[in-house]
Amino acid sequence: MWRKVAKLSEIQEGQSLVIDADNKPIALFKVQGTVYALDNICPHRGGPLGEGSLEGSEVTCPWHAWTFDVKTGDCQSSPGFKQPTYPVKIEGDDVSIEI
Repeated sequence: MWRKVAKLSEIQEGQSLVIDADNKPIALFKVQGTVYALDNICPHRGGPLGEGSLEGSEVTCPWHAWTFDVKTGDCQSSPGFKQPTYPVKIEGDDVSIEI
């Protein structure tokens, strides 16, 4: 089911926006004009990925420096871990994700 969660204009290039979708914290990241949605809770110790630093398409958890590719959810620092991702749809200025 698709849920409208934000305005595209709210997400700056190279930045994130944390939203709540069905009581689930999701971090939206804008990388080269494309928006990606990733579960906001790091699987290591529950750190807020949306508050992490973003370099290219890689976000670093601010708590313990685990890194994830926001496009795929693959953990770069601990292979084998994968963060849930969500499909994103842009219609005009509306950002929707599929939950």
